[in-house]
Amino acid sequence: MFYFDKISGKSILKSDLISDIENFFTTRESVLKSSEPDTEKAVKKNKELICEYLGVDELISPVQTHSSNIQYAEIGKAEYPDTDALILTNNQQAVFLNFADCTPVVLYDKKQHIASVAHAGWRGTVQKIAVKTIEFMRSNPENIQAVIGPAISMCCYNVGTEVFEGLKSTVKNFDGLYKLENNEIFVDLKGINARQLREFGVLEIDICPYCTFCDNDMFYSYRKENATTSRHSAVIKL
Repeated sequence: MFYFDKISGKSILKSDLISDIENFFTTRESVLKSSEPDTEKAVKKNKELICEYLGVDELISPVQTHSSNIQYAEIGKAEYPDTDALILTNNQQAVFLNFADCTPVVLYDKKQHIASVAHAGWRGTVQKIAVKTIEFMRSNPENIQAVIGPAISMCCYNVGTEVFEGLKSTVKNFDGLYKLENNEIFVDLKGINARQLREFGVLEIDICPYCTFCDNDMFYSYRKENATTSRHSAVIKL
């Protein structure tokens, strides 16, 4: 179940599924990524507050390119180019990835005590990045707890035939993951990622009910805000 909490008075979103590590999603109040001039000071302050909250000196974030490239976070390494999933195995760093309609997938291995964040837009979803990340972690799917964060929901995510066919091909059962309305195809990106994980053998999954397009007062939406550079983030710390 998802619920709102605060860091120094700034709203964040949490799931109660994963309790053994720090993991949460930032909101407009706690934004960590933006190129908009009016949010520059807020981003800097929020990074300081979240570092203090997590007990780390810095937050690590890769350069996301809608790939299915995966890396391990390493102490002393700050740059991760062309990377859309980052795996954390140490308790000295904190990792965050950024989103504005795409699907955040947080994965935690209860046995190995390692975690990751994957960035699953439609391209990453077609490439099954969440499943690939579990394989990269060398995890047993039954040991994984998965939290799928705020993203654009089926109500607002219409796609073309090529994207639809690509997404459909990633699961055995596509029932309930799309709808046809006014000659348009709408797909459930969060649901598709969850179905991929379930078919892979993941048993524990929490899916965020919030739609970034509908709930734009809390989260950022690339579609609704005309290609905004601002992002909400998925943050993890062991």
